[in-house]
Amino acid sequence: MTRNMKLVIAALSVTLVLVVGFVGCYGTQYELIFINNSSNIGDSCVYQHDPDMDEYDVMSLAWFSKGSTPTTTVSFQWTIDYCFVWDEVGELVPGVIFEASQMWDADPTRNNCVTLTHLGDPNAYTFEDLEMCGEEGNLYIHGSRSLPVKEAAVGIGMAGAPYAVRPAQPNWEWVYTPKPMYWITFGSFEPGEVLDIESISTKKPIHFERGVYSMTAILNWDNTWTVFQTPNE
Repeated sequence: MTRNMKLVIAALSVTLVLVVGFVGCYGTQYELIFINNSSNIGDSCVYQHDPDMDEYDVMSLAWFSKGSTPTTTVSFQWTIDYCFVWDEVGELVPGVIFEASQMWDADPTRNNCVTLTHLGDPNAYTFEDLEMCGEEGNLYIHGSRSLPVKEAAVGIGMAGAPYAVRPAQPNWEWVYTPKPMYWITFGSFEPGEVLDIESISTKKPIHFERGVYSMTAILNWDNTWTVFQTPNE
């Protein structure tokens, strides 16, 4: 029996209540397996979105994306390791590709605060002053007074890939409380693409229960989703 057949059988026998939320363990590897049982060729895309982000003009990015054809399987792996990121991307609108120009490790329990500044000579952005500040458990990004408006975006990444960014502004602070909330969708996506969350119709939240580190998401023939804990081989 193939792995795909085992996963499909498990999907029929397991009932899972999906809740948008997450219990995370730092340093532990997580996995999401995607099976394309639809008739479409496209990109499976994993992104993170917390409704609280909407209040602060934070945009979700296509965190991971891989192409797939019907009957194929792809997988995504990551650990919960945060980083600060920025890019001189211009105005931050859906469809723009964010490619991190600088990436500094971040830790909500230490080194949780960084400043983004703009140097007049050589006319470049950079992070500085990585330190511990504020409340443990949060990540803080400060915008120095030198920052131009509507030129750069700054945000948070995980496992070496950016996933949430917002426009950088002078004399400004963004306090971000990490609450990983994973979603999967299918269509046409590039890694780092700024997403229009409201326009994504084919999507499903992925919830990892405590002690669960691998989930499987199947895109069915009618473009509905079946999601379940990956069975042990």
